[in-house]
Amino acid sequence: MKSLPTLLLCLGLAATVARAETPATVGQPAPNFSLQGADGKSHQLAKYKGKFVVLEWTNPQCPFVKRFYHSEVMQALQKKETAKGVVWLRINSGAPGMQGSQTPAELATYVKANHVSATASLLDPTGKVGHLYGARNTPQMFIIDPKGTLIYAGGIDDHPSADAEDAPAPTNYVTEALDEAMAGKPVSTPTAPPYGCSVKYAGD
Repeated sequence: MKSLPTLLLCLGLAATVARAETPATVGQPAPNFSLQGADGKSHQLAKYKGKFVVLEWTNPQCPFVKRFYHSEVMQALQKKETAKGVVWLRINSGAPGMQGSQTPAELATYVKANHVSATASLLDPTGKVGHLYGARNTPQMFIIDPKGTLIYAGGIDDHPSADAEDAPAPTNYVTEALDEAMAGKPVSTPTAPPYGCSVKYAGD
């Protein structure tokens, strides 16, 4: 018979495996969640059903994220898509004390200072939502259609660089997927390899 420590270790490993094997899947309903925003309000994904929703995992200290925000490429993309009625939610799953983690006040200051044009910027300090979606990197993107189905998951583009001087990538998977889906076409690239900094979950 296994010792108690061994049994607990096995159970912990089993839980980790189960969590890793059941993240959100393209083609399936996107898991609902509720998170606090920089505006002090609670934002529930289910309330946005009927609209396209972009989820952007972010970390203000990640060089790959800085590439997009210092050049204002991300803000321009947020502004362009939200003008079409797209809901854009930024999510920071950094655990307290980890690189890039923010308090609500710090998040609000960042949003204002960097002219963020997303619908809302949200905090996920427990990492629950990040694990629910299998978010591994920052930036990492997910798109949900008006029916609530996940239609894209992966990197924002095909240019894995942290150089802020780099020009925007020739293929932006988020723009491409939204344009196709809004035109009633199937998304030609529903998944792409994510890149960037690792999401700084608790215990990492």
